[in-house]
Amino acid sequence: MTGGEVAGILVAVFWAILVSFLAVVLVRLAQTLRATTKLVAEVTEQAVPLLADASATVRSAQTQLDRVDAIATDVQEVTSNASALSTTVASTFGGPLVKVAAFGYGVRRAMSRRSDDMPAASPSRPTVIVGRSVPAARRKKRKG
Repeated sequence: MTGGEVAGILVAVFWAILVSFLAVVLVRLAQTLRATTKLVAEVTEQAVPLLADASATVRSAQTQLDRVDAIATDVQEVTSNASALSTTVASTFGGPLVKVAAFGYGVRRAMSRRSDDMPAASPSRPTVIVGRSVPAARRKKRKG
């Protein structure tokens, strides 16, 4: 065998090994592509119902938000009506109620002055009136 023949055999063996290696790689790549295709098909089968459920959930949430918005609007209206009613009641009854209270206070004060002018029924029991000073005659007795 000559050097050229040995080199040709080496090249042929090298090409055979390379082709075998490429064949194995291509077989593995084909298996990977089949598995990927199967996985994509399964994900698609599961994703479609999930997207439908998500869409239904979003619609339900929108409906609930619309209801909450309507309730908030009603509450705002009730609040403004209550405020207007309280303002009306305060302006309508506020003045007369203050006058009635002042009249009642004046009557009580007049009655208490009247009862102060009358002699006490039981002299042994002293009466304490808040906010009044002790007469000068009593002060001298306590000091001495």
